[in-house]
Amino acid sequence: MNSKRPVNLDLGKFHFPLPAITSIIHRVSGVIIFFGVAFLLYGLDLSLSGEQGFNRVSELMDSFLAKFIVWGILAGLLYHLVAGIRHLLMDMGIGETLEGGRLGAKLTIGISIVLIVLLGVWIW
Repeated sequence: MNSKRPVNLDLGKFHFPLPAITSIIHRVSGVIIFFGVAFLLYGLDLSLSGEQGFNRVSELMDSFLAKFIVWGILAGLLYHLVAGIRHLLMDMGIGETLEGGRLGAKLTIGISIVLIVLLGVWIW
């Protein structure tokens, strides 16, 4: 038996490069969008059920929690869109180098932060 093998892997000791982190966040944002669609479809169904349903959704959207949930879903959508454009550019051969990947990851984070903050201002 090899005694030099690690018994427990401490995932906190791993340091991922920025392009890997942006890729992981891209996948997480896809999951947020997937589950967020259920919330948005429920609101759409309720609002289309009649005047009472529309008024109920309108009242719900005045609450902080509902605005926060919608902001979170749309923030995930914006990040996913920006990261998806980055991946499409990489598929065309743009930014495939190590330095290009780092720059693309920085741009993805920067552009996403700006768009998400502007979205928050628009929602509230």
